[in-house]
Amino acid sequence: DVSYLMAMEKSKSTPAARASKKIILPDPSIRSVMLKHLEKMGEITFDKIFNQKLGFLLFKDFCENVCDEPVPQLGFYEEIKKFEILETDEERIKAGKDVYDQFIMKELLSQSHTYSKEAIDQVHEALMAAQKTRHLPANIFEPYLTEIKNSLRGRIFDKFLESDKYTRFCQWKNLELNMQL
Repeated sequence: DVSYLMAMEKSKSTPAARASKKIILPDPSIRSVMLKHLEKMGEITFDKIFNQKLGFLLFKDFCENVCDEPVPQLGFYEEIKKFEILETDEERIKAGKDVYDQFIMKELLSQSHTYSKEAIDQVHEALMAAQKTRHLPANIFEPYLTEIKNSLRGRIFDKFLESDKYTRFCQWKNLELNMQL
């Protein structure tokens, strides 16, 4: 239909159509330049990259789709983060028990638990106390967050820094830098 085609052609020139253009990332060869810049700025650390939304998402994508070893601790990390933003004690008690059963008890039963006894005991005691007091703090899994990050910090993070996912991170950082200039 001609009127449909004309409407489509006209819509391409509207401001909304112009605003929704794809962002074109710089060439992957920008990696070496950005690597030097990020090193100079002290930005190539696990914490700096992992604590940025973009860095976390690319690291997660690397772990799920590229890494040659399983990285189940990322799922645990994300569940803890969801738990921390729950607003009521009632929600936290239910979710806390679910997280404990899914990630801690399951590993204990299969004897594949790699976290410290202190972390296990602290969370277990808080969950038991919550059954009586009906109060559960949002930070009960804090010891696990530290241990999860420490487990990702070494070899897995080094592999990420050598991957195409890190190249993509550098491309985005270059785009971000150019937008600030």
